[in-house]
Amino acid sequence: MNTTTPFSLRLSWAQGLFERGDHAAAATALAELVDEVESSRESSSESEAVLHSVTDLRLMLARAYFQSAQLGRAEATLTQVIEQSPTDSYAHLLLGRTLQRAGRHAEAARPLALAEILGDYERPQAYGTSRPEATDPA
Repeated sequence: MNTTTPFSLRLSWAQGLFERGDHAAAATALAELVDEVESSRESSSESEAVLHSVTDLRLMLARAYFQSAQLGRAEATLTQVIEQSPTDSYAHLLLGRTLQRAGRHAEAARPLALAEILGDYERPQAYGTSRPEATDPA
């Protein structure tokens, strides 16, 4: 799609790609939208309103990257989201899951703990580990 197509239509199209499971194509479309919003913010005056939050778009983009196993891009995008919105518990959760999926379990502990504290998400266990069984003292 090109920039002569309305932004909302291109966003709906990208969301449709994601919902149908074409995460790589959704990531490409969403990355273009994020770039467009960022460039419009830089070139517009402060009195002009930007239609969409770049943070929300980046979070969608990070989900598409995660689902299409572009874990480095997902991590970089989530780092930007967390810089802009440090209390976004879902961003911390997704960053932790991204790091786990990349096999970086020790690094995943902090964002997963923050997700649990900030958003009441249950902290997922690291892959390959299990909770110790409770023993009956009797």
